[in-house]
Amino acid sequence: MLVAGILLLLIVLLLAGLPVFFAMGAATGIYMVAAGIPLELVAQRMTSQLNGFLILAIPFFYLAGELMNLCRLTDKIIAMSRSLVGHIHGGLAQVNIFASMIFAGMSGSATADTAVLGSVLIPGMKKEGYPPEFAAAVTVASAMVGPIIPPSIGMIIYGALADVSIGRLLLAGIFPGLTIVAVQMIFTYFLARRRNYPRFPRATLHEVSKSTWKGIPAVLFPVIIIGGIMSGLFTPTEAAAIAVLYGLTLGILVYRNVGPAELWQTLLKVSWGSIRVLIIVSVASAFSWVMVREQVPTKIAAGLSTISTEPLIILAVMVVFLLLVGLFMVASSAEVVLAPILVPVVVSFGIDPVHFGVLMVFSLIIGGGTPPVGVLLFIAQDIAEVSFSKMVRAMIPYYIPLFAAVVIIAMFPQISLWVPNMVFGEVTR
Repeated sequence: MLVAGILLLLIVLLLAGLPVFFAMGAATGIYMVAAGIPLELVAQRMTSQLNGFLILAIPFFYLAGELMNLCRLTDKIIAMSRSLVGHIHGGLAQVNIFASMIFAGMSGSATADTAVLGSVLIPGMKKEGYPPEFAAAVTVASAMVGPIIPPSIGMIIYGALADVSIGRLLLAGIFPGLTIVAVQMIFTYFLARRRNYPRFPRATLHEVSKSTWKGIPAVLFPVIIIGGIMSGLFTPTEAAAIAVLYGLTLGILVYRNVGPAELWQTLLKVSWGSIRVLIIVSVASAFSWVMVREQVPTKIAAGLSTISTEPLIILAVMVVFLLLVGLFMVASSAEVVLAPILVPVVVSFGIDPVHFGVLMVFSLIIGGGTPPVGVLLFIAQDIAEVSFSKMVRAMIPYYIPLFAAVVIIAMFPQISLWVPNMVFGEVTR
């Protein structure tokens, strides 16, 4: 009854719009008092989670992404994408999807992808004759690859809360990210042919080489991270620090558009963003201790075992549950609440937690493009200047490739696990 009470309290506080860290902290504190456990233990659990080298990757990756944005690489990414895929049916829609893949390797955020690329590509697509609601929909759908391709803040948070290797998680996002992009581009190809959307003439070899050369700095960003981790040259945290150094070098020495004032404002923005995330992670650590102490994951696993003991069916149930949760909770909040509870459950059924992490992050971020929460929808709608109802109707077809990608990734775990297993070796459970 006590556990049910604090879970109900947590849900009520979240639905009331209170910050995640406050809701989880209040629920945890009330449990401690009711169970007669010293409150000092809460502080110990919160600080122990942050007292780790790997957790430094979060502010470093935030800073690296902001520095790359300061370098104004967006136009170069779009130009390169246009020369490579602009001739395919769908033209700028294909560019939108391809550019999101590259930008994901810089930002690791669906929100940043929607806001930054959308502000350029949605007006551009409108000028080319695309319906504004379609331009907004393809921007939202393509942005969902942001938290999957490394660097991914969502993966790092999941790894910290679930005690899963962050290096494995970052590498696990490579092929799922490519899968999401490929499925969307194929779907857009057929949709554009049916609707007779415009496309660009095929770029010449000179145009491709010129735009690619200018876009190399953006492409090198994820290459440095992935290559360094795969080669064993540095850890994920060291990779994040090197990415910051790379961003500073581009901004100060190469493009010379990052001065003391811009750098100071960026540091302030990153500091506040990192503080918000780290506070949530620390409180979630104490909350997860409560869940483990009360054997909540064990009870959930026992309940699921009455449905089936087949891992694929359990995984399907979990994914459907996460998709439903994503309708009503912001992805990051849902991840923080659910990861400590669900990961022990999936492990008990023999499901690799790295594979589940990819599915969890992707399933929840789909909620960001789905009513009623739909944060990404509101951002794209505002840029496209269309009504919310038009935005939602235009988005409906793109749920087909998104759900198809979820099914493909769920059914074929090696899409997620091949690269981390190749680099770090298989984990026996």
